[in-house]
Amino acid sequence: MLKDIYTSGNYLEKNPTWHVEDSPWKARQVMRMMAQNQIVPKTICEVGCGAGEILKQLQEQLDSVCALWGYEISPQAFDLCKSRADEKLHFKLADFTQEKDIFFDLILLMDVIEHLEDYFSFLRAIKPKGHYKILHIPLDLTMKTVVSGRLIRFREFYGHIHYFTKDIALQMLKDVGYEVLDYFYTSASMELPSTEIKNEIKRKMLKLPRKLFFACNADLAARILGGWALLVLAE
Repeated sequence: MLKDIYTSGNYLEKNPTWHVEDSPWKARQVMRMMAQNQIVPKTICEVGCGAGEILKQLQEQLDSVCALWGYEISPQAFDLCKSRADEKLHFKLADFTQEKDIFFDLILLMDVIEHLEDYFSFLRAIKPKGHYKILHIPLDLTMKTVVSGRLIRFREFYGHIHYFTKDIALQMLKDVGYEVLDYFYTSASMELPSTEIKNEIKRKMLKLPRKLFFACNADLAARILGGWALLVLAE
């Protein structure tokens, strides 16, 4: 099964940091979404929490009464989480969809659904387990990635088996019964350096064209040049 790459250690081998370096930036995007929608959760759960650093970053910025939980199916990622746990930050090696009698004020899905074989069933299963949901969805499906053939790289290195545009992502959430409350574009490619020298050179070369194009027409820039993701608030 495709999920075996996460439980076998294969994903950790290809991504040894489990993207910890991106976690402060992702936490800032979550805080921005909560602030502009006046959401003050007392309980937060991140499904597919990886190394747990996003939750750790959030804990440092939230009220101390907030309890946070991270769920993972990867034993390797769960091992990385353990050092971050404390009395208000908990981690569990389990399939969140199988958990009973739980409910959270906010559920986070940060770069998760593109990895799932059946994300429709997954999203339906977690819907009653939380009030708000914040999803970070990479917009891999662009003219640039299709023409260059880079979509297969997203599959081989990052385990992306589904590809989205903004419109597809928003319609998908509506199809599974979610109400989209807010969304905005994010761009790690504009704000974060690449860990690969070759990719970092390309990122710097594209930064200005992306910025100018985005200022003129955000949707078109995302569809053509790429480099953006979508942060969505739904319930």
